[in-house]
Amino acid sequence: MILPFLAFVWYWLATFALVMSLHGRPAQATDATLPPLPRTTRWWPWFAGLAVFLHAAAHAWVARLLGAPDLHFFAAISLVTLGMAGMTLALKRQGRMTSAGLVVFPLASLAVLAYQKAGHTPTTTPQSWPLQLHAWIALLSAAALALAAVFALMLWLQERALRTRQRSHLLLGLPPLVTIETMLFRTIKLGFALLTLTLVTGLLFVSDLFAQHLAHKTILSIVSWLIFGGLLLGRWKYGWRGVRAAKWTLVAFAFLALAFFGVTYILEQRYGPN
Repeated sequence: MILPFLAFVWYWLATFALVMSLHGRPAQATDATLPPLPRTTRWWPWFAGLAVFLHAAAHAWVARLLGAPDLHFFAAISLVTLGMAGMTLALKRQGRMTSAGLVVFPLASLAVLAYQKAGHTPTTTPQSWPLQLHAWIALLSAAALALAAVFALMLWLQERALRTRQRSHLLLGLPPLVTIETMLFRTIKLGFALLTLTLVTGLLFVSDLFAQHLAHKTILSIVSWLIFGGLLLGRWKYGWRGVRAAKWTLVAFAFLALAFFGVTYILEQRYGPN
């Protein structure tokens, strides 16, 4: 199937155009007062949009062939990066916040190729619509919180650059600290709401959420939910921000990544796709 390879190419074209776009913006200007960019550097949303479309079409095509969505390990990673790419594309009016695409688009390009190379396995366990709904909400929550982790890295780098007075082109392309911080917590709120809904639908629709093959995934997801919830509470009550917020975001996402991908990979290696 050629769709993943085309998505790979357009993701990298979008990355290159985005680099040129950010390079053309003076660091001392605010996003509201930035001069218009040359036409060639404004192509990245079109390239990214086409890449996202091709990426989604690749999954839709496989789902049609299998008669059901492919939600196994590499498919899940590919779908999460697809969600991240779509959310990044939605930030095109947010000025330099689109610099997240420098991480997200290459990740998505590699994930869609890995998905194609790994092959596609139909699920052996019938999936009712409530279970499929639970799975899709879980993937959306993972995509939102993975993007929050990218924002946390941006926040960490920007704060470190200001403290050490670094002046690289990459760091100069990052948004102001306040902008990153605001978008970080907005994304965490969205991801936290989706993760809460994931756990609730799991309790409602999964017959035994703490079954042998689901216990580790459930516990790790709950730990991640508690950390993200604590971070939001600390932000509201104590004004947590900066590096502290970035570190806790990365810790919380690490637990979520272990739950969604680490446990899934181990189970599929041990018991095979189900």
